[in-house]
Amino acid sequence: MIVRLLLLIVLPILAWYAARSISQKYSLTARQNRYLFLTTAALLLIVLLIMLGRLPVQWLLAPLGAAGAFLLRMLPAALRLLPFWQMLGSRISTASASASQNQTSTLRTEYLEMELVHGSGELDGNILCGEFAGCRLSSLGREELLRLHAECRVDVDSCQVLEAYLDRNHSGWRSDTQSNEENAGSGANVNAEITMNRQLAFEILGLNEGANRKDIIHAHRKLMQKFHPDRGGSDYFSKKINAAKDLLLHSESR
Repeated sequence: MIVRLLLLIVLPILAWYAARSISQKYSLTARQNRYLFLTTAALLLIVLLIMLGRLPVQWLLAPLGAAGAFLLRMLPAALRLLPFWQMLGSRISTASASASQNQTSTLRTEYLEMELVHGSGELDGNILCGEFAGCRLSSLGREELLRLHAECRVDVDSCQVLEAYLDRNHSGWRSDTQSNEENAGSGANVNAEITMNRQLAFEILGLNEGANRKDIIHAHRKLMQKFHPDRGGSDYFSKKINAAKDLLLHSESR
């Protein structure tokens, strides 16, 4: 009797901790947490009813036995179809990997529309205005990029984005200009940095409106693996990626 009473007290606590652990590990949304709570509560109720003798075990064993017999009967057919399912799974996996490699994030400033390729971590972009309007960054030589940098210094975001591109693709570029102290910083602070909003945050993380908490965390982690300063990225991009994640997760939790 005492053992049964202890189990009645301990089991709900263990079930609550298990559900909480699953929720934190997989970053479940509020809706997913509700489903998890209902499922856990239903299983806990069944166990408690069995312990109290209110629910005969046979009521559970009979359906399980029928399901087991059905699975055994269908096993030969399932084994014959196994190569087909493996081939289908392989194609889906390949397509998913290819899509992930080609996925891009976009960061638009006054002068630049920068693209961050998730798979390779490469940076490139279109020039929106100025002497080189309509050109791709990758089509410009070192001297042309330095002239573009001089133009971009009137806009702090454009300047920092271009500096990140130059640091990644033209190491030592700072020593080629006489304005080393200005280039080492964030550019001339004529215009304030662009304000993070939901649309910009989704573009930076490469997501669409309606992405859930798990998608946001996954996209943030994948981008930081490529663009973190310790991995050859830049402080500017890592700051924007973190700001995008924080804004969307804050909106998700409200």
